[in-house]
Amino acid sequence: MKTQDAAMNPGVTPGPVGQDVNPFADVDFSELEKSLRRPRTLVDLLLSNLVSAMTVLALVPLFSVVLMLLWRGGQRLSFDVFTQLPPAPMEQGGGFGNAILGTLIMVALAALISIPLGILSAVYLAQARPESPLASAVRFAAKVLTGFPSILAGVFAYSVLVLAFGGYSAIAGGVALSILMLPTIMLTAEDAIRMVPAKMREASIGMGATPTQTTWMVLLPTAMPGILTGIMLAIARAAGETAPLLFTALFSNYWLFRGGFDVMQPTASLAVLIYNFAGMPFENQVDLAWVAALVLVLLVLVTNLIGQAFSRRQIQE
Repeated sequence: MKTQDAAMNPGVTPGPVGQDVNPFADVDFSELEKSLRRPRTLVDLLLSNLVSAMTVLALVPLFSVVLMLLWRGGQRLSFDVFTQLPPAPMEQGGGFGNAILGTLIMVALAALISIPLGILSAVYLAQARPESPLASAVRFAAKVLTGFPSILAGVFAYSVLVLAFGGYSAIAGGVALSILMLPTIMLTAEDAIRMVPAKMREASIGMGATPTQTTWMVLLPTAMPGILTGIMLAIARAAGETAPLLFTALFSNYWLFRGGFDVMQPTASLAVLIYNFAGMPFENQVDLAWVAALVLVLLVLVTNLIGQAFSRRQIQE
């Protein structure tokens, strides 16, 4: 029997009957130790150190910008900048409360437009047949829009809304931002829906649910963390855009609800305020531009962190 086992397993050295055989008896463990004398180990160490150095080098500009914003913007950061209006030239003090409000309103309008369209389009793309020409065309258009220059979205909204209604407005700014948000939401939501296990869909249909009930009660709730991740990333991108708002919302030194809440008038935003004040020769306005940049970066950072939290939750589930 021992001879037969040895024939069937030529790598195992036969031993006395009833005695355990050490399968690593012929292995020289000293040869497995890490040594820089071996070319493979040396190359691995050099490449690992090179990648680490490049990573640190890539982080230098990011931390440099953040530290500069904290140093220049943190000096003027106070409660007054959130409640006061932008100052005139040669005027001291002031703030950008109207710009924060305008940014939030235009991003909210863009979300109201892009989120329903994006999610409904994602449901169609996820449920469509792979050979569907319409689904392929929509998916291709969404991928093209992800690299769409933001200024072109502003020019489009300017030609369609600003010229049509005869003035700059928060509505036009929201439409321009929604064009930039839509592809991110659509593609992210489609991927999230596709990641839902097929057995959950099959179980729902097996229990007698219609395709519509399966979509609204099974697919969308399960894919919601991934969908929310895409929404947060799209909002973070829209909040920092400047070029589309220059063509659509322009800017205003007054509150949006001056004389009644009206979104059909020029509206201030943090990005355009930074653009306007950064090139001014007045120190007070330049300082406010640094503070506004710090606030905008913090808003975008918080939004991205929320998106990452939703993404991490989806991975854990």
